[in-house]
Amino acid sequence: MSDVVAGPYVQLMGVNKWFGSLHVLSDVSFSVSEGEKIVVCGPSGSGKSTMIRCINRLERHQKGEIRVNGIEVNDSRRNIDQVRQRVGMVFQNFNLYPHLTILQNCTIAPRWVKGIQRKAAEELAMLYLERVRIPEKAGFYPSQLSGGQQQRVAIARSLCMNPKVMLFDEPTSALDPELVREVLDTMAQLAADGMTMICVTHEMGFARQVADRVVFMDEGRIVEISRPDQFFDNPQEARTRKFLQQILH
Repeated sequence: MSDVVAGPYVQLMGVNKWFGSLHVLSDVSFSVSEGEKIVVCGPSGSGKSTMIRCINRLERHQKGEIRVNGIEVNDSRRNIDQVRQRVGMVFQNFNLYPHLTILQNCTIAPRWVKGIQRKAAEELAMLYLERVRIPEKAGFYPSQLSGGQQQRVAIARSLCMNPKVMLFDEPTSALDPELVREVLDTMAQLAADGMTMICVTHEMGFARQVADRVVFMDEGRIVEISRPDQFFDNPQEARTRKFLQQILH
């Protein structure tokens, strides 16, 4: 999948979504370049998770346009499959198969979706388990791991599909506070290695450290997009200032 098109790798153009009469995304537009790290933040219910779930069609937008590497995210099964081969996603609640070992969790998609032979898939899985610093748990089951370890496995599992973009939907929100750091450190290393990332998170220290740009959302709209230094030290919008006062003090 080296067929990278010119221009932004991910584009959202006037994206709107409704759940019944509830307008959850309103004219959302921004783009992400290859290698860029975007942190999306905002109060609960602001549309952050819905927005990134629309990027790989876990949610269906009703108006506007989303493109990944030039491929439109629409009702076409072929397009959706092409996009999902390029986009990895890590959820709040790990979503590991409890009846499979960690190694099996990491090899199932490469084997069944990409047709990779078992030995090659296992070698690939061990490579990424090493990368998230948890190779010694390959033979364990998810229930034998801490939440932080399970989330690192979830990251490794996504990487086994060789994604070009990683989406993170509040990946630390289900973790005990002492386990958050190990997941954020793993994500920071992934960012340092050049992965294109869109991350919904309340971890403002991570945003300041890792993000190229911060997207602030409220009530289904993008209120402000700026570099971390400007976002934290000189926000332009009153709504942004109020949000930061609430979460940083």
